[in-house]
Amino acid sequence: MSQTLTNFSEKELEDYIVNALVLNGYQQGNPSDFDKTYAIDTTFFWQFLHASQQQALDNIAKFNTDWQKTIIHRLNNTIKKYGILQVLKKGLDVDNAHLDFLYPLPLASSSQIAHDKYQQNIFSVTRQVRYSHKNGNSVDLVLFVNGLAVITLELKSTHKNQTARFNAIEQYKLDRSPEDTLFNFTRCIVHFTLDNQEAFMTTRLNGCNTFFLPFNKGNKGSAGNPANPNGFNTEYLWNEVLQPDSLVNLISHFVRLGTDNLDIKKPTLNDMNLYFPRYHQMSVVRRLMSDVEQAGVGKRYLIQHSAGSGKSNSITWLAYQLIEAYPNQTEQNADRIEKPIYDSVIVVTDRKILDKQLKENIKQFSEVKGIIAHAERSKDLRTALENGKKVIITTIQKFPYILDDIGEMADKKFAIIIDEAHSSQSGQAHDGMNTALGIDSDNDKDSDSDDNQDRIVQAMENRKMRGNASYFAFTATPKDSTLEKFGEKQIDGSFKPFDLYSMKQAIEEGFILDVVRNYTTFKSYYEIQKSVEDDPLFDSTKAQKALKSYVERQQQTIDVKAEIMLDHFISNIYAKKRLKGHAKAMVVTQNIEAAIRYYQAINRLLEQKGNPFKAIIAFSGEKTVNGISYTESQMNGFEESKTKDKFDTDEYRILVVANKYLTGFDQPKLCAMYIDKKLRDVQAVQTLSRLNRSANKYDKKTEDLFVLDFFNTLKDIKAAFDKYFTVTTLSEATDINVLNDIKTNLDDVGVYEQHEVIEYADLYFGGAGMEVLQGRINIFAERFNHELELSDNEKIEFKMQAKQFVKLYSRLASILPFNKIEWERLFWLLKALIPELNVRTTEDDAIDELLESVDLNTYAIERTALASTINLDSDEAVIDPTNPNPITTHPEPDQQDELDEIVKNFNERWFKNWHATPEEQRVKFVNLTKRIHEHPDFKHKYLATQDEQHRAIEFHKIVKEIIVADRRKEIDFYKQFVQDEAFQLAFLHSLRNIVDKPIPSAEIK
Repeated sequence: MSQTLTNFSEKELEDYIVNALVLNGYQQGNPSDFDKTYAIDTTFFWQFLHASQQQALDNIAKFNTDWQKTIIHRLNNTIKKYGILQVLKKGLDVDNAHLDFLYPLPLASSSQIAHDKYQQNIFSVTRQVRYSHKNGNSVDLVLFVNGLAVITLELKSTHKNQTARFNAIEQYKLDRSPEDTLFNFTRCIVHFTLDNQEAFMTTRLNGCNTFFLPFNKGNKGSAGNPANPNGFNTEYLWNEVLQPDSLVNLISHFVRLGTDNLDIKKPTLNDMNLYFPRYHQMSVVRRLMSDVEQAGVGKRYLIQHSAGSGKSNSITWLAYQLIEAYPNQTEQNADRIEKPIYDSVIVVTDRKILDKQLKENIKQFSEVKGIIAHAERSKDLRTALENGKKVIITTIQKFPYILDDIGEMADKKFAIIIDEAHSSQSGQAHDGMNTALGIDSDNDKDSDSDDNQDRIVQAMENRKMRGNASYFAFTATPKDSTLEKFGEKQIDGSFKPFDLYSMKQAIEEGFILDVVRNYTTFKSYYEIQKSVEDDPLFDSTKAQKALKSYVERQQQTIDVKAEIMLDHFISNIYAKKRLKGHAKAMVVTQNIEAAIRYYQAINRLLEQKGNPFKAIIAFSGEKTVNGISYTESQMNGFEESKTKDKFDTDEYRILVVANKYLTGFDQPKLCAMYIDKKLRDVQAVQTLSRLNRSANKYDKKTEDLFVLDFFNTLKDIKAAFDKYFTVTTLSEATDINVLNDIKTNLDDVGVYEQHEVIEYADLYFGGAGMEVLQGRINIFAERFNHELELSDNEKIEFKMQAKQFVKLYSRLASILPFNKIEWERLFWLLKALIPELNVRTTEDDAIDELLESVDLNTYAIERTALASTINLDSDEAVIDPTNPNPITTHPEPDQQDELDEIVKNFNERWFKNWHATPEEQRVKFVNLTKRIHEHPDFKHKYLATQDEQHRAIEFHKIVKEIIVADRRKEIDFYKQFVQDEAFQLAFLHSLRNIVDKPIPSAEIK
């Protein structure tokens, strides 16, 4: 008997999938039963209705002779108007009867009737379905629920050089018309392309503009799927995702129809999007739900999902499903499964879009209305909980304060979802949260019934994460403290996230762009001179840092860099109409003062160029520069609340910031970033990630991204991104004994005595007034500042270690396995004392005098890396906990230098490689200025021209003509001028400043 050999064909894959689906509860349909006009399997459609709802059919038939046609027409019109989800979730009213088209998956608390109804659902799969009246084309597979088409699949075999990624997607784009009923928008919930390696999906067919998303599991932090030694790499699709229970769960709890455009008040069907979860979104929600149902309340979960992972939707789906989480049924809890695990879900976020998504999602999913509330103050949260609100939304900033007064809710159980969990959700920010969610109220107790030690212990307990709340922390860039607080502890003592969707996978799947693929760095060169005669001694490192900071904030320095930034943006981005002419840039500066100076410099340059577009500035509060007070709204000319919307218009192209908008700001039109700020670790990743938002609407690609960095090196940026490119792991828990070491060091200084710490704590927890506590703090501060006659280094070391103690204790207190009253007492004393500690040294005053006595002679810029690609490390990133040693100020002896030596070293360090001495450069500038003035075109082509752009062109021509004429005498200078764009820009800028001013007669010889 001959054996049939495989030929690895598409048909064999189709056979395998259909057989697997049939084994798991599907029935196989007949292609001839498919109705092309209404996209239903007529056999299974009527079979389901007759078997499950005969009485309703009889009622309809009483008033309609052609009752089947009446039902079909009513069904078709409803789907056209509201989509298939409306029918599947809410059924259909026909005359005086109601028809259901999907019985939902029963809950643990559901009746036997609900279980029996669910079993009446019919799941079917039909092969090679001819779907069009216009041609004989067929789609490989169609999945039906009770006769209604819900999913289509096109299959390919990579062994035949056909792939889901290219060939199947092209088939949907070119050969599957959205005008055919089966492919109408919202007629099916999703369309898949599939081969033996990868899967892709879309919810809207739109010809050549159809956009498919990957639907892959990911492979070790990368795109694709893990190798399956037992079969196809895409088996999860039919063996997991499309299983009957899973499919009903997706329809009931994940798929939603809505819009994320907040400006559309009454969207039509065409305004909406159909959201089907990507694999990692579905997986993380299901994994979390399974763990909660098994473990109950009280665990902490860290979800490390990159930008571009769709965290807003993941949080929305999780929030709704947690409302309906029930414990797994066991013998022990059989009598308690009717009560949900959580009384309420609290979502802590600053994203307005989440607010809208939650409302919209729950409106679609829930039969009970009005279960969402907002909490701006503590009474709002209390009222919402008392009124049975199931989802409560609040902001990260307001959350601790909202919970301050709520102490009587220890009998309630909460799920707390934290959007972008970082240090703001560690330490003291959790104090108020845990006070509200985990401690009995003492409002009804006599205030004298508790002694002060009880109050201290109670405060310590308040700070801990209590057992009546589960925490779900979402972040792309977990810090060590976040990993330790929310991560899963491994056997080896390390901490890992509960779930991972890596930056690497997001980039490879095309959801975000690789911002470090086109990175250019610049190095600054300075030459300064001192104008004081004496030479006091300084700490060399400290003075060098102060001098560099001084030079970088000078207007002359900022003007040079602002011109380079603007010239690059105009010529490489704006003029080239990148992003279909909508491209924007962000300028990131060291501080608010620098942001104001940059904004003013850019505006001056824009005015010279005829104002082709506008710049905008963003900063918080009020800042005084050169005696003038500035605010964001005053500088921009409109309210601060309008900054985001204004910047979204084409009128504004450049946004200048210091810290504001470096995180959580999504503007897909951003494609260039100019950085003049030290960026470290998480801040580097979050700042540069402002550029990574993909935007198919504008054809945004990685090649459109530009980063010009005046401050950081490629090595710095690589080190920051490597930590978060794949999975981030904390190597070990923080050694809590460092608190003992720091406390010992602080105690030995003599700023306070132990009995004074106890007395202060008694006063504080006994409710003493501010004036009483301030009096005690003044005593300690006076000892530190004067009485103990501490040296500058001793003062600095005490204050640094005091801050270290407060920071470490506030973070570790919530996860300590024990309480230590001594630490708690000292924590509250140091918190109040630290601001009163004066550590300004005599050298600080001397350095201020030094900065007032130096002049910036020369400033220049050299490009050190051009459009470099930073290759990130794909290995797991392991970060260490916070430095476990007490901070000290004297690990090495200070290097003391005279002022002359410091200035000399500074100039050598920052002016080397510039191929001319400062004096030679002065002579060169003066001589060139004289020759420009004497040039025949200078007066009538430069001075007489009003158009600034034309003036710049003429100036460049004149200078180039002079330099070319002198090229044999100045060959090195000529080469640098014509080959290095950065040098040329800086040189021309400086030269024009001199040309436009009168030359002192003493200089002209």
